[in-house]
Amino acid sequence: MKSFDVPIIYRSPLISAIKKKRKEQDRMKKDFTPTLLDFGPLQISLSRHFGFCYGVENAIEIAFRTLEQNPGKRIFLLSEMIHNPQVNADLQARGIRFLQDTSGRTLIPFDELNKEDIVLIPAFGTTLEIETLLRARGITTESYNTTCPFVEKVWNRSEAIAKKNFTVIIHGKPTHEETRATFSHAAAHGPAMVIKDMEEAIQLAAFIRGDKPIAEFYSSFEKQYSVDFDPIADLKRIGVVNQTTMLASDTQAIADFLKKTIVDKEGSEEQVADTRDTLCYATLDNQTAVQGMLQHEADLAIVVGGYNSSNTSHLVELCELTLPTYYIETAQKILNDTSIQHFDLHQHAEKVTTDFLPSKRPLRILLTSGASCPDALVEGVIERLLTIVPGTASLDTVLDIYQA
Repeated sequence: MKSFDVPIIYRSPLISAIKKKRKEQDRMKKDFTPTLLDFGPLQISLSRHFGFCYGVENAIEIAFRTLEQNPGKRIFLLSEMIHNPQVNADLQARGIRFLQDTSGRTLIPFDELNKEDIVLIPAFGTTLEIETLLRARGITTESYNTTCPFVEKVWNRSEAIAKKNFTVIIHGKPTHEETRATFSHAAAHGPAMVIKDMEEAIQLAAFIRGDKPIAEFYSSFEKQYSVDFDPIADLKRIGVVNQTTMLASDTQAIADFLKKTIVDKEGSEEQVADTRDTLCYATLDNQTAVQGMLQHEADLAIVVGGYNSSNTSHLVELCELTLPTYYIETAQKILNDTSIQHFDLHQHAEKVTTDFLPSKRPLRILLTSGASCPDALVEGVIERLLTIVPGTASLDTVLDIYQA
């Protein structure tokens, strides 16, 4: 797989050495056991897969190369490059400005752009409508398009099944940039709609079976279906794809459930397209690695990443099923040896938890991060934990083991 030129500020000597050694030992990626970092009274189990994925590294390389090659030019991003506050702040500090926020609200009007400007498309991709607006301003984006290849794979599969008269059903968060982009591309070729979870899949199944009046469909799924969507005609043949950062197990469960609903009603599996090949390998690897990590005894889990990162939030959800879990953006959120400031997914807000570290020794912590989180931030969390747990071995001691 291609390697990318990621700025040194995002790298970690320790994490790089660990990932290199694990890759040499497990080239087929069949071993999902964590890496044990033994610091004596503190033992950290590091997830087998975590951190920057292919699509994120590709986006970062393009963005920084664009800055380097275009001094003096106005450079814009449609919205956040990726869902990581440090990376986005770094780009803004270098002069890049955002045209929209993550919800698509305008920050800088498009009519302020001119053909000399550069507009970067973020890793999530963008809608056909926005592409048209940019072309109308004389702006070409081909060289500055950082859309993840695996997101594009979903678009291509959606187009292919739509041309075979399947309705595309997208499992995703309706307001997420990637889902808006995938919906736009899918709807250009046929009927499409978005469902966010199994609860909405169950609602949709009721309409497919005819258990609920069709008139209620439009209010139940307001703003989640394409123009002229006809539930009676368009829910006979379907294919389920996903926002690549969703839980793969959730997408598969929804696809299987809707497939059974269609087969029971229509009597044929040919009414459902096979779309299993659209699941993102990196998302699946990270989630499977967390499940492998959770098989090991631990006192708590820490997940590092941006609070608006979809893929990171799902790793948190997996950990929360088993252990006390703390979702933090940076090491600075570990305030001291008793308090941690972390994001509560259920309240959608940060809160401070005291006495979060058990007094038992050795203290066992599971650690992972999202696909948009720099490895340097994970190393920072490890260093921070070493300062608040007395008597630990040094970071260099463990680094020497993996660099040997």
